[in-house]
Amino acid sequence: MSSHHFVKEGQEPALIIANGQSCSYELLTQIMEWCPYVVALDGAYDRLCELNVFADLVIGDMDSLKTTTANKKTQIVQIDSQENTDLEKAIDYLIGKNYRDINVVWATGKRIDHTINNVVMLAKYPNFKIVLYDDYSKIFLAPKAFSKIYKKGDLISLIPIPSCGEITTNNLKHSLKNESLQLGKKSGTSNEVSNTGIVKISYKSGLLAIIESSD
Repeated sequence: MSSHHFVKEGQEPALIIANGQSCSYELLTQIMEWCPYVVALDGAYDRLCELNVFADLVIGDMDSLKTTTANKKTQIVQIDSQENTDLEKAIDYLIGKNYRDINVVWATGKRIDHTINNVVMLAKYPNFKIVLYDDYSKIFLAPKAFSKIYKKGDLISLIPIPSCGEITTNNLKHSLKNESLQLGKKSGTSNEVSNTGIVKISYKSGLLAIIESSD
């Protein structure tokens, strides 16, 4: 199912399919159309085969892989290290192949510990554009100066990982001006775009994740 066309390695975004709750088939195939190279964690591969979706690469410690690869073109990379998660192994592999833009699906839901870890894991890769998608949300680290066009009423949450300082926002209902956010103390969840147009968010220290929600 992956959209294969000739591109230089690392030139376009890659897709990682993790082993959390499945997203809709429509979202999965739509993102695959953007991403010519698809990596599946070993725990997700059997579920993908049931959907008749095949990855270019399966990676992990292979403790969850039950099905022999159904596609002869699928490469298997076994990494037994317990120092990082299978998702981190996949990200590290793609970074080693010069990918800087990485989309991830099936990384949320099912188990809350995995969901939390997968979100805060973004902090390990501040210099790369890694975006987590599910049917309801899109999660990514914001650069120090961020701007994007949104529609009035769009829901945006600002999540410090674990803290973020001197945050200033423009065109959000609950505005911030040189303020700080910290997990467990002050959060920026469920904010809302005031007017259709550009939203600007800037900060000076720490890391800030943005969650765009569709409901």
